[in-house]
Amino acid sequence: MHRLLARQIRQSTDESGQIDLTRLGELVSAAYEEGDRDRRRTDRAIKLMIEELEQTHKRAEQDLRRAREFLDSIIENIPIAVFAKDAKDSRYVLLNRAGEAYYGMPREAMLGKTPQQIFPDHIARVVNEQDRRVVDSGTPMFLEGHLLEIGVKGHDRLVNSRKLLVRDGSGAPQYLVGVIEDVTERITNEARISHLAHHDALTELPNRSAFNAALGERLERAQEAANSFAALSLDLDRFKEVNDVFGHPVGDMLMRAAADRLAAEADGAFVARIGGDEFMILMPDDISRNDVLALAERLVETIGKELEVDDYLPHVGLSVGIAFYPDDGVNAVTLLANADSALYRAKREGRGRVRVFEPEMDQELRDRRLLQHDLRQALELNQFLVYFQPQARVDGEIIGFEALLRWNHPTRGFVPPDQFIPLAEENGLIVEIGEWVLREACREAASWPRPLQVAVNLSPVQFQAGDLERSIHQILLETGLTPTRLEVEITEGVLIGDFTRALNLLRRLKALGLRIAMDDFGTGYSSLSYLQSFPFDKIKIDRSFISNLDATPQSAEIVRAVLSLAHALNIPVIAEGWRRKRSVPSWRGRPARRCRAIWSAGPT
Repeated sequence: MHRLLARQIRQSTDESGQIDLTRLGELVSAAYEEGDRDRRRTDRAIKLMIEELEQTHKRAEQDLRRAREFLDSIIENIPIAVFAKDAKDSRYVLLNRAGEAYYGMPREAMLGKTPQQIFPDHIARVVNEQDRRVVDSGTPMFLEGHLLEIGVKGHDRLVNSRKLLVRDGSGAPQYLVGVIEDVTERITNEARISHLAHHDALTELPNRSAFNAALGERLERAQEAANSFAALSLDLDRFKEVNDVFGHPVGDMLMRAAADRLAAEADGAFVARIGGDEFMILMPDDISRNDVLALAERLVETIGKELEVDDYLPHVGLSVGIAFYPDDGVNAVTLLANADSALYRAKREGRGRVRVFEPEMDQELRDRRLLQHDLRQALELNQFLVYFQPQARVDGEIIGFEALLRWNHPTRGFVPPDQFIPLAEENGLIVEIGEWVLREACREAASWPRPLQVAVNLSPVQFQAGDLERSIHQILLETGLTPTRLEVEITEGVLIGDFTRALNLLRRLKALGLRIAMDDFGTGYSSLSYLQSFPFDKIKIDRSFISNLDATPQSAEIVRAVLSLAHALNIPVIAEGWRRKRSVPSWRGRPARRCRAIWSAGPT
């Protein structure tokens, strides 16, 4: 300040040393005015600074409030129970919405209260002990899948609970924070999934996986203790017919009922459904051979009893094959294969039987599997032949031929059709083979000097797989055979199952100009209803009735009834297997093995 005044005096002094007071006054006034301006600028700066600090503080408070609201919203809407307690006395200081639902009370009834004020004494004591353990040790507590002791949902719930300690800035215990998650549904679902992985969904019996595990354990135990046991392979007889006739819902109910009977009769043995209509049973250790056979016979008798299912009375049977450890196999593969061999023998001998494995059965099953293998190559290697069997009137006039498939095996010779046709139907090869037979029959018939009819058998599998209508139409175009000369023979197996689809396909085939014949008439469930549903061009009486005409009066009556029915419906009838006592000519150099005669029941 003094330096400023001295400068102002020097600036007001002239050369003679005199002070110009007016000039000095002006300088002092100017200095005061500059000072005032600086003070005002400083005041404004301070004011702006204060305002900025206030805004910053306000924004900080707003951010803090939003952060708190965000955290509160997150905690409030977490779908599991969240709580916080004062670490000193376990008073509840926070509880979210899921916590209210879990405990079954509003948070106002819990906040500020201790467990003793909320829960029964024995529960409060446990909660306090857990809280003290966490506070004293500082170690979080985890309880997985324990039964619910408190809460509105009752005592049958399973929960996961966690508690951890939160300390303040000085490291002293401040809060206990915990979460409680209801995992009842998850654990139940996991248990159900595990159950389904080892049990059959339809019957609730152990499945193939569980059976294999049980067999492995049984073999290991038997090897260590030198025990013996039996494995039973079971198969329901005629179950496919039940599915085809009554439908799969009835079949499913029948399967459950049969499984219940097996499990009840097995008397503690390990019973498993390994797929389809197949079951396996593991008998207890060291059970006698006679006891195993007795049980198997009881099972056959039990399943063979009439069973009412949803107002239906389907009849099924049971075939059983038995293999004993260690006599019939010392490992799972051999033991099961030999039990299957015994089962195959039981079914081949007429079903509804019990058979124990014998060494020659293994060779028989191997032969069957080898035949299946050879069958896959038979078409490719041109081993199939088509024989043409005459169809004649009673007076001997030949009016057509039926194409018969024969297999000339390179080492076995001619394999009977009843051996290889079922195998072809099982593995689906019948579709390709059937198409080949159709093509060969049509090509041969197109070359005949007379326009005789040719009849070809169709398998139900051909109706279910592939495009039969397109295939036949293409073959007729390729061979040039007039459609009216082709007659396809079907059994009622074609119509069983999806009746509407099969009927529509038959109508489309008939629209092409083909003739449709019902084969094996009289042996099925509802042939008469099929005659009403579709205008067949011909019906064939099954050979079982014809072959017993002389020996069984009932067969003659059945044949007579069929003939009367055919007369009324104006449908020709073929008596399958009836012979005339005269030689049967070969046709185009191929042998005709048996003559069938038409008993005319109308126009042919």
